[in-house]
Amino acid sequence: MKNHRPAVRPEPRLPIQLLALDIDGTIVDHDFRISDRTVAAIRGAVERGVRVSLATGRMPSSAVLYANRLGLTEPIIGHQGAIVRAMPAHRAPPLPDDPAPTFRGRVGRILHHEGLAPAVVREAIEWCRANGLDPHVNDREHIVVWRDDPSFEDYSGYLGPDAEIVPDLAGAIDRPMTKVISVGEPPRPRELYPVAQAYFAGRADATLSHPRFLEFVAPGVSKGKAVAWLAHRAGIPMAQVMTIGDAFNDIEMIGDAGHGAAMGTAPTAVRLAGRYIAPPVGEDGSAALIEQLILAPPDEAEANMARLTAEAAAIQAELRVAQAAAAQG
Repeated sequence: MKNHRPAVRPEPRLPIQLLALDIDGTIVDHDFRISDRTVAAIRGAVERGVRVSLATGRMPSSAVLYANRLGLTEPIIGHQGAIVRAMPAHRAPPLPDDPAPTFRGRVGRILHHEGLAPAVVREAIEWCRANGLDPHVNDREHIVVWRDDPSFEDYSGYLGPDAEIVPDLAGAIDRPMTKVISVGEPPRPRELYPVAQAYFAGRADATLSHPRFLEFVAPGVSKGKAVAWLAHRAGIPMAQVMTIGDAFNDIEMIGDAGHGAAMGTAPTAVRLAGRYIAPPVGEDGSAALIEQLILAPPDEAEANMARLTAEAAAIQAELRVAQAAAAQG
């Protein structure tokens, strides 16, 4: 995948032509449900001709159930951008209720996959264990997990019929893998995040997708790179791309898009990357942005863009003051 990420974020332009949405913490909350308002807003964007893709740390086979619920047809970005898959040609009907994370669905062909070298996968596994984290490995739509993993029960529902349960996780890695994901109790993953970034620099990129999950992907892999690739593929300038996310693994796509937005519950660094700051997922923050910037009449959308930019700038100024005060002790 050629890197089409912009050197600097472009000035936003309307109309928005591509919308990339994180799932957890952005369009679904802890109950794994998408609100009726959010469904209506996203479907409204699709009806207006906006290309809408989900960009998630999940497997595409998990994300596809939400895509079906939303009536999406654009490719799914999975595993932090390490894989991009088309929607299946023949889709199952959406579930009557929003799917739990244990459910998996049919996915389409792989458009791009960038795996992590096996030697680095093995090293990441051992590094995580040495630092008190419990790692397992994703290979496209499959999970490779150590039989005696202390966190086995935490994600046993995700395993599905294609899981590979092995007696020696590092010893089982003999081919490139999509990502390594390690589980730990907060704040340990957050504390180790910059350490992992520095230690694996040039060999793997570390990111945080959740306060409990520290993950490793191939160097250069990110949701931002994948979104920029989809935009280039569709002939859409990044100035007319909207992205919405809530975690460290969303920073690149938020910072690259002309209309990059962070959820109000996101960590400080993520909110500082956004042009806009959305209300929390429990208040349908993603739906509110879509309504104001995509579904509103053109003149109203322009006014909303200016207002939302100013509101975010005010919040970010307060965040920087708080950061400076904290740095001074």
